[in-house]
Amino acid sequence: RGNFFLTWEPGQDFWIPHNRGTPRRIQNMGFVEGDIHKGLWMTLNGGKLFVSPTDPNLSSDSFEFNEANIKTGGYGITDVAWRTANEVWAVGGSNTMYVSTDNGKNFSFDKSA
Repeated sequence: RGNFFLTWEPGQDFWIPHNRGTPRRIQNMGFVEGDIHKGLWMTLNGGKLFVSPTDPNLSSDSFEFNEANIKTGGYGITDVAWRTANEVWAVGGSNTMYVSTDNGKNFSFDKSA
């Protein structure tokens, strides 16, 4: 949580720091479909969600992230999970759930929560 994040791969001698690329603070991060080579996701204060392209350059100081189209009303996103290659779920504060059917590019509010 905070100003930067670290990555490490087997064989490296130390963790590599990366800038977060935004003034908002990081809330949570993870791997797309549980695989760093499929990309990273990052949630930020204010309900923002960013997803990196596939095969991020782990030796770079900063990563390219694309902002997902998700309207949270400012509620934070606490976790994101890929159910399939295209179906993505995000959960946030006040029992909110969002679903994407286009690999995390656009999310809609799920009323079942």
